[in-house]
Amino acid sequence: MDYTYFEFTLPKGLVDANGGIHHHGNMRLVTGKDEILVHKDSRVQQEPYYRILVILSRVITRIGNLAPVTPKLLEQLFLVDLIYVQNFFNHINQHQGELARSGEF
Repeated sequence: MDYTYFEFTLPKGLVDANGGIHHHGNMRLVTGKDEILVHKDSRVQQEPYYRILVILSRVITRIGNLAPVTPKLLEQLFLVDLIYVQNFFNHINQHQGELARSGEF
């Protein structure tokens, strides 16, 4: 199945294990299947606040050259970057992906 992808730029950037900073990423639109699988995830059932990391890990296809994106990787985001990707996620999914081709909002 073909998804619509959007580019984003993290305000601070994700710092990897070697000290490299990754600012640019791709995110696809969320699907119903994503929502179902997130609700079935045992980590989400044990800690509902973990839901945002699980759903974002399903729709963010890369951050810099880091892929796959996992909830554990997203735990390393600075708060400003986590808030940014949450807002970006909400924006592209609530507005049917009507963004400029650059993917910025």
